[in-house]
Amino acid sequence: MRIVFLLHNAYAIGGTVRTTLNLAAALADRHRVTIMSMSRHRDVPRFDIDPRITLVPLVDTREGSADLADPLHAEPPTDFPSADKRSKQYNRLTDIRVRDYLAKSDADVVIGTRPGINVYVSRFAPPRALRIGQEHLSHDAHSKKLRAVLAEEYGELDALVTTTKADAKVYRKRMPLPGVRVTAVPNIVPAPRDVAPSTGDAKVIAAAGRLVPGKRFDLLIEAFSAVAPKEPEWQLRIYGGGAQKENLQSLIDGHGLTGRAQLMGPRTPIEAEFAQSSLVVSASDAESFGMTLVEAMRCGVPVISTDCPLGPAEIITSGVDGRLVPMGDTRALSEAMLDLIADESGRQEMGRAALASAHRYDAEPIVARYEGLFGELRDARRKARIEQWKRKARRVVPGQGGRSEATASRA
Repeated sequence: MRIVFLLHNAYAIGGTVRTTLNLAAALADRHRVTIMSMSRHRDVPRFDIDPRITLVPLVDTREGSADLADPLHAEPPTDFPSADKRSKQYNRLTDIRVRDYLAKSDADVVIGTRPGINVYVSRFAPPRALRIGQEHLSHDAHSKKLRAVLAEEYGELDALVTTTKADAKVYRKRMPLPGVRVTAVPNIVPAPRDVAPSTGDAKVIAAAGRLVPGKRFDLLIEAFSAVAPKEPEWQLRIYGGGAQKENLQSLIDGHGLTGRAQLMGPRTPIEAEFAQSSLVVSASDAESFGMTLVEAMRCGVPVISTDCPLGPAEIITSGVDGRLVPMGDTRALSEAMLDLIADESGRQEMGRAALASAHRYDAEPIVARYEGLFGELRDARRKARIEQWKRKARRVVPGQGGRSEATASRA
């Protein structure tokens, strides 16, 4: 089977890039896989790409590129929706390159990986190919204007795939798409290479993510300020970069946590850092999936997370492989940390359960679900063609030389 992914920028760092590369590599075991990168801003991708995958950059934005001098590069896109937050990174040249590439493609399956790119799939994918849109954020993360566009465009897809069952349910309720299969398939999160599981005895609490308001690292620091006096040997390490770095450092200093709570900067891959901790904590207000939660569990580390929409409750079985606490509740977050700090044997048992639970995100079961989806969509198309043929046959009036009922009546 020939499978083509459309990706915003395969040369960049990001969760969607990483999860797309993971899925593409797993599918490449049995299929011919191509990744179309809408743009290319550097010579070599940031992430390693499986050599079996064909990488096709469409618009070259490197300094001195001929594409930058093309007049179409300066024109706004007409196919990529302006309501998509990334629209300013697209142009008419991108529109045309995508359309022309897909017009010549022999793909059996075309998969988009963000809303605006899913519109490209709905408009330009070859008629014979299955058209699948992936949602790596969530329905409610998009503006009302963008949702209105998607409600019109997504009707041409065969399927829309979300990362959580909760988000699929929201789409089915708030954006009815007759004839479109709306389903959930989680991301592949591979086991870390050359990283031994956590022993669970390091006096370190870790957290990771972009330093932005929605991740609520301010709440985590507040919660840790209640933990620190009671557990003076424990440290908090926050990994990631972003606009809130200075504000968070001021909060750390203001609580007298300098040296106890540290902003460590970005780390890729993060698993080596998680394996040196005994707890990983997420205080987010929203998680479309929760990649860092699974990455921590892959390292045998129990996770404490706010029970925010949408992913954590589908990843964590509270009390078994982690803990869920109410969103925005500083006291509940600090008490959960103190409980697991005090219970070393329980914490280590929870870490072992987390490691076992993380196998849900192995490549094999996720690939099987995608291949099953491809088969179901093919069957649905075949049945639709048969029904269409039957309806057409029923309109033919016997004894009228094969003329339809409408033609016979006009005669």
